[in-house]
Amino acid sequence: MSITSYKTGAISPSSILAGNTAFGPKATGGTTAYANGYWYHTFTSSGTFTPTQAITADYIIVAGGGGANAYSGGGGGAGGFRAFTSASLTTTGYTVTVGAGGAAGSQGSTTTFNSNSTSGGGYGTNGGGGPGGNGGSGGGAGGQNSSNSSGGSGNSGSYSPSEGNNGAGNVTRAGGGGGGAGEAAPTPSSSTATGRGGDGTSAYSSWGSATSTGQNVSGTYYYAGGGGGGIGETTPTSMGRGGYGGGGAGVNGTGIAGTANTGGGGGGGNYGAGTGSAGGSGIVIVRYAA
Repeated sequence: MSITSYKTGAISPSSILAGNTAFGPKATGGTTAYANGYWYHTFTSSGTFTPTQAITADYIIVAGGGGANAYSGGGGGAGGFRAFTSASLTTTGYTVTVGAGGAAGSQGSTTTFNSNSTSGGGYGTNGGGGPGGNGGSGGGAGGQNSSNSSGGSGNSGSYSPSEGNNGAGNVTRAGGGGGGAGEAAPTPSSSTATGRGGDGTSAYSSWGSATSTGQNVSGTYYYAGGGGGGIGETTPTSMGRGGYGGGGAGVNGTGIAGTANTGGGGGGGNYGAGTGSAGGSGIVIVRYAA
């Protein structure tokens, strides 16, 4: 069932409700909003997008974020982010598949629309578990006592432009963060300070504002941030925040899950009692001119 909401823009809700159908939606499916001359259809779960006339549309697709791990675990990588412009869509039903976030230590799921897809975020490994998993953005490596491992690789779909970035390696007991759609995760600064997740992209901030989706950071909306790394210290000097765009924080305990419908990666848990966390689910947004 479609849910319709109306945003402030060039036309008022009252004019639409009064029967001014020339400005009404030209498709069904998802949650519908109007802003600044465009109709937006947001899918936070799988469904069907059906134009009622031929349209030219832009859309973004975000996969599910990767799950983080425990025992100074690496953060989960963000789900892959891809954007498309000027797509010609006809009066048929287009299947929308929104990927779920990965469980702790698992890769996120693929999101698809209009025969295009994005890769789920890579998983973060646990302490001593080796390199982070590959994905839309790569997962972080878990902390280890005696050696270091690399983060997972982003853009596992080999798309151009890239759908994501690499996760970070660990520094001794400090787990690396997962990569984000906007940047790779930075390497932890020391063995007692976990790595933060890579920030997501803010290139579609206006879409987030129009649809009330993504993570709002001081008025800028981000999608697909990486999860922060976990720690193997009982008194860490600092903990890695989640990347902007829904990435969960790595904490001295159980990691924080990625935010639903952002594609954010999960945050890593600590060595003692903490566990990893799940990644956030993906999202699809389609827009077209009124």
